[in-house]
Amino acid sequence: MDEKLTIAAAIEKLKNKVSGADLPAGLQDKINDIFAQLEVNANSESTFWSYYQSDSKYLDWVISLPWNTRSQDILDIRFAQEELNRNHYGLDEVKQRILEYISVLALQKARNPGEKLRAPILLFTGLVGTGKTTMATSIAQVMGRKLIRIPFGGLGDPLYLRGQSRLHPEAEPGIIIRSLAQCQTKNPVILLDEIDRVADDALNTIMGVLVELLDPEQNARFSDHYIDYPFDLSEAFFVATCNNTSRIATAVMDRLETIQMPSYTDEEKIAIGKDYILPKALKDAGLTPEELNIADSVWINVVRPLGFDAGVRTLKRNIEALCRKAAALILSGQKEIIINEDNIKNFIPQW
Repeated sequence: MDEKLTIAAAIEKLKNKVSGADLPAGLQDKINDIFAQLEVNANSESTFWSYYQSDSKYLDWVISLPWNTRSQDILDIRFAQEELNRNHYGLDEVKQRILEYISVLALQKARNPGEKLRAPILLFTGLVGTGKTTMATSIAQVMGRKLIRIPFGGLGDPLYLRGQSRLHPEAEPGIIIRSLAQCQTKNPVILLDEIDRVADDALNTIMGVLVELLDPEQNARFSDHYIDYPFDLSEAFFVATCNNTSRIATAVMDRLETIQMPSYTDEEKIAIGKDYILPKALKDAGLTPEELNIADSVWINVVRPLGFDAGVRTLKRNIEALCRKAAALILSGQKEIIINEDNIKNFIPQW
C-alpha cells in the first residue's frame, strides 16, 4: 500500500512539474502518453522506477526549452553602425552588408508585424585571425540577441548536433537543443564556427545535418533525436565561418550568403593594435597608459616580428606579451617602460 502511494506521488510530482509549462499541443499529447505508460507500469516497482528516471530527465529537458520565448530585437541601424565601428577597425564592406541585412529585418518588422523575421544565413570566410568569429559576436550584440557558438573543428559525430535516442542509456539532446535550453530564447544568433574543419569520415553526414539546420523550409521543424519533437529554428539568425569553402557541400553553400573577410595590411594592424588591442591588454595586465609607451617606429616590429600573418592573433599575443613583461618591470620598481628600437628584442622575438 505504501509502495503504491509512493509511486502515485512520484507520478503526481511529474504532472505538477509539467502543468505550468508552455508547450506545443502535439508535445503535450506525447507527454500524456508518457504518463499513461507510467501508470501502466505502476504495478511493477522495478519497471516503474526505471521508466520514471528516464521520463523525469526527459521532461526536465522538455520544459527547459524556449518553445515560445523570444528576445526583443533592437534593429536600430544607427546603434548597429556605432557598435560595429567601435568593435571593428575597417572592414567597411563587411559592415555595410550586415547593416543592409539588419535594415531588411527592420522593414519586415515594421511593415509585417506579427510575422516571423526571416534572417539571412551568412558565411564569413577568410584566413585565421581576420575577425570572423568576433564579427558574429558583434551581430548578436547589435541585434540584442543571445549568442550560441557551436564549434565544428574536429567534429566527428553528427549525434553531437542532433542528440541520441532515449532508447540508449545516458542519452541526452544534441548541442543545439542544449544551447537553446541554456540561452532561453528561440531566436538567438547561432554561430556555426569552422564548418570546414569537421572530421573527414563524418563530413557527409554532418553536411546533411547542416542542410536541415540552414534550410528555411526545414529548420522550422528541426528534429533532435532525444527530444523527438520538432523545434522551430526558423527565427534564429545563423552565422557560419570557415577558412575556405572547398570542403563545404554544394547543398550547404546554396543556402549561405558568403562574405569574404579580407586580410589586414600592416597599416591596418598598427591601427588595430594601438586603438583596440593595446588598451584592453593594458587593463588586463593592471597597467595604466602612462606606464607603457611603445614608440611609433617599432610598431611594425610588433605587427610582423616573424613574417606575414593575415589576421591579428599574432599581433594580439605580441601586445599581451609586451604588457606582461612591462608589468613585471613595473613591479620590480621601474616607473615607466619605453619600448623602442634599442630594446624591442628584449620584449618580443625578431628575425
